[in-house]
Amino acid sequence: MYKSKMGLITLVSVTIAALIAICYEFSWVNFSPSFLMAVRWIVATVLIVNALVRKNLTTWILTCMILGIFVGLDFPNIAISLQPLSKGFIKLVKTIVGPILFATLVYGIAGHSDLKQVGRMAWKSMLYFFCATTCAIFIGLGAINLTKAGVGVDVAHMPHEELPKTQISNDAQILETLPDHVHPVYKFTAFFRDLFPENIVKAVYDNQVLQIVVFSVLFGIGLAMVDEKKRKPLVDFTESLSETMFKFTNLIMYFAPIGVGAAMAFTVGHLGVDILKNLFMLLATLYLALLGFLTFVLLPVALYLKIPVLKFINAIKEPVSIAFATTSSDAALPKAMSAMEKFGVPRKIVSFVIPTGYSFNLDGTSLYLSLAAIFVAQAAGIHLTFGEQLMIAFTLMITSKGVAAVPRASLIILIATADQFGLPTFVIAAILGIDELMDMARTSVNVIGNCLATVVVAKWEGEFDEEAPYRDDHGQPELEG
Repeated sequence: MYKSKMGLITLVSVTIAALIAICYEFSWVNFSPSFLMAVRWIVATVLIVNALVRKNLTTWILTCMILGIFVGLDFPNIAISLQPLSKGFIKLVKTIVGPILFATLVYGIAGHSDLKQVGRMAWKSMLYFFCATTCAIFIGLGAINLTKAGVGVDVAHMPHEELPKTQISNDAQILETLPDHVHPVYKFTAFFRDLFPENIVKAVYDNQVLQIVVFSVLFGIGLAMVDEKKRKPLVDFTESLSETMFKFTNLIMYFAPIGVGAAMAFTVGHLGVDILKNLFMLLATLYLALLGFLTFVLLPVALYLKIPVLKFINAIKEPVSIAFATTSSDAALPKAMSAMEKFGVPRKIVSFVIPTGYSFNLDGTSLYLSLAAIFVAQAAGIHLTFGEQLMIAFTLMITSKGVAAVPRASLIILIATADQFGLPTFVIAAILGIDELMDMARTSVNVIGNCLATVVVAKWEGEFDEEAPYRDDHGQPELEG
């Protein structure tokens, strides 16, 4: 009863504060800065009390995200000084990725010795990934052509940030010596070359998720071929390691509210809110396009497969909140894996589909890249035919593999593609200021898409536990009412 009353007080407080903020931003009412600051910290106090009452990790994460915004607005220098906390949280989570992928994949393959299922999961995952990312690309193209957010934008008078440097790789030097018609062949074979790790320790150190997956799958297949007596000790070790790493994840997640709050504070503190006014149409187009992708692609898939949508949303809210605030899918990976296993997807499917999806199923990133590339052309006054737009979009889809783990790595891809198609990079420098805000949305959609992909493959394999979403935290069926 007390929780519901506190929830109502929180809702009313946040609603009133939001209405005051809207009235101030649209100059309907001229509030003093000190009054607005007081309102924010009254709401902050209510949110903290609500979180203390609920004693729920998700509530604390969302509360700290809002507190981070308030700190960024009112104390920007302190907010910027909090960045090491968010960096520390991401580093801590990344220590989990290599061991948890290796342990769960090897145990899933060697522990059950069903090598045919590995092949089935691979082609089913790839087919679903291809369909999902293709839909995302076309929605991105449709949205930017509909809103024409780049037309008439005065990029010359916007604040320009320094672009990340695109290194000239050995591949680029080789491509310069080859005729244009064989470039796609070389890029395709180079992509397969980069799938394989030259050193598994180096792959873990560099956070090359796909290379870790390839090594683990091959290791698991090799272990499955060994006779039972010699296989069992390693299988038992990987089972124990995977259980330990999931418990380790739970411990680290207690630090998530601090890491997430610090990340939000830094974002607001060093960007401010004025930048939104300059590029509001681009930001709004991206968010609406991503919302359209969730509504018209992922939701129908979930409804068709009879996935309990509200239970699914409840299951993924923590990893999505972490992804949104940190702008790194990697930070959400361990929690997403444990959440999907709890939701009813077998561990062997979760440990294969989610890491593979981090390279091949970047729905949010694919949509953003197609949208941003056309925005650059519009802002520069360059007219692109539909065929040219498709060429850019599918080039981005191929070159964007594996960028999910690194915050804002998609910028490098966008700059390289702009150079390739003769688009001006100075426009990208202008939109770099809000890239962090766009990265929050596209990273969240990446995580949602990959979580749903695990359920799709599990349903396809006939191994989804239909009762699991309706169990409570202790494995007991939830009581109605």
